[in-house]
Amino acid sequence: MVAKILDGKSLAQKIQLELQSQIHQQIPQKKRPPGLAVLMVGDNPASAVYVRNKEKSCQKIGMVSFSRHFPANATQEELENAINELNNDDRVDGILVQLPLPPHLDSVGLLLKILPEKDADGLHPYNLGKLVRGEMGLRSCTPAGVMEILKEYNIDIAGKKAVVVGRSILVGKPIALMLLEKNATVTIAHSRTKDLAQITRQADILIAAVGKPEMISAEMVKPSAVVIDVGINRIEAENGKGKLVGDVAYEEVQDIASYITPVPGGVGPMTVAMLLQNTYLSYLSC
Repeated sequence: MVAKILDGKSLAQKIQLELQSQIHQQIPQKKRPPGLAVLMVGDNPASAVYVRNKEKSCQKIGMVSFSRHFPANATQEELENAINELNNDDRVDGILVQLPLPPHLDSVGLLLKILPEKDADGLHPYNLGKLVRGEMGLRSCTPAGVMEILKEYNIDIAGKKAVVVGRSILVGKPIALMLLEKNATVTIAHSRTKDLAQITRQADILIAAVGKPEMISAEMVKPSAVVIDVGINRIEAENGKGKLVGDVAYEEVQDIASYITPVPGGVGPMTVAMLLQNTYLSYLSC
């Protein structure tokens, strides 16, 4: 058996086309397009690629990008002032601080400065609290993208055993809550989990979000499991060039799983699509 590919790239394109049509219909009523502001600090190459992709996606669907690039030595005060300006700018519906930040900056402190209704990343405690309560609100982009993939491919969640490897506030914790909301029985595993393979082999749905290249091997996967690979890791290939791989050993696991996300082209594009969708939802509510 070879796993079916969960094509996040195609789904993200489908969502962006839908958003493009919806934005076109809303502009005459709203008298303006939606706006997304991305704040980037320093010259992290991966962050620069992500920001460019977000800017291109904004342009493609008719959303205005208000990106601001700060030098690596930017101060906390400078960034807080920029966020306050964007909070008060009626043209801006979503604000995102691109992570990672230089170590001298307090990312949590900056996140708390963003108005919850403009929290395009869905990570403000107010929005995470709504998720815990099962209420409507802006959802964390990457976990929301995973849930959209499962929905698109009609993968039943209710009653299934789901194992999330990773407990970050960006992915692990919110995806566990989203799966629980859909009536999965959820286990969160992490770096202190004993006999990790024994836990992961029980999963009908396995979510890998640890940031360790190809950590999930074939021996750790239950036959016919649905495997979602959230990791994006750059390693050096045999030819000396950089290569992107996930947290799952794809070549091994695809022969065991029933469905699997590729890296790249799986969850990554969906994160951007959900960011745009969150911004559009904020635009509608203003």
